[in-house]
Amino acid sequence: MDYRHLLISTVDGITTLTLNRPEKRNALALDVMQELTRALSDTAASDARGVILAANGPVFSAGHNFGDMAGASLEQAQTLFALCTTMMDTVQAMPQPVVARVHALATAAGCQLVATCDLAVAADTASFALPGGKAGLFCHTPLVAVARNIGRKRALELALTGDAIDAATAADWGLVNRVVPAAELDAATLDLVQRASRGSAHSKGLGKQAFYRQVDLPQAQAYAFAADTMARAALSADAQEGIAAFLEKRSPRYTGRP
Repeated sequence: MDYRHLLISTVDGITTLTLNRPEKRNALALDVMQELTRALSDTAASDARGVILAANGPVFSAGHNFGDMAGASLEQAQTLFALCTTMMDTVQAMPQPVVARVHALATAAGCQLVATCDLAVAADTASFALPGGKAGLFCHTPLVAVARNIGRKRALELALTGDAIDAATAADWGLVNRVVPAAELDAATLDLVQRASRGSAHSKGLGKQAFYRQVDLPQAQAYAFAADTMARAALSADAQEGIAAFLEKRSPRYTGRP
């Protein structure tokens, strides 16, 4: 597929998807979301071990494109936000770890996208906001992802005030994993995605998907699900290879098979 608003590259098993519409502040317009959802789905089915989600230009992403909502019917608005939900769900459903590389401002659905990624590294030049609280359209859907990262009080502070927080605060609150100087952002993100994608790809994918299924369950249900998943996973070829390699004091040879 030819992409108008994305740049895609794969080096040593790491695929980088870069939002490339800087003149529009990388707004998540309908066609941009369609492209990104397709690219995520294609990458999920590929041999990539890990994914970096990045952006070009002075803004990481300004969130939804108001042009898509101006004068829209209810059906059109529902279609827009359903696509956004599908895009976010695709990030978490794909087996590869997805790391956001955030160099600048991420607002509204752009902040939601960062919160949805499995991991995130921010430059000290980045900032984050849910600005709907200052205007006429509250950030309802961004709060779903953001609140699951930083908790209720902090999420509501972001959403009700609309004020931006700096990268250091985002790290303290749990919205991103770490903050580095801007000159070190690329290297720090690559280091994290490489470490997050080592080992058995099958095990990693199963682990990521199981995490998202159990994390919001009551503890008893979470343990029941996780224990059954882990018991079944222990019988997989890669798990048995890892166990054998440990007992035999040798390097494992993973195949990626169930």
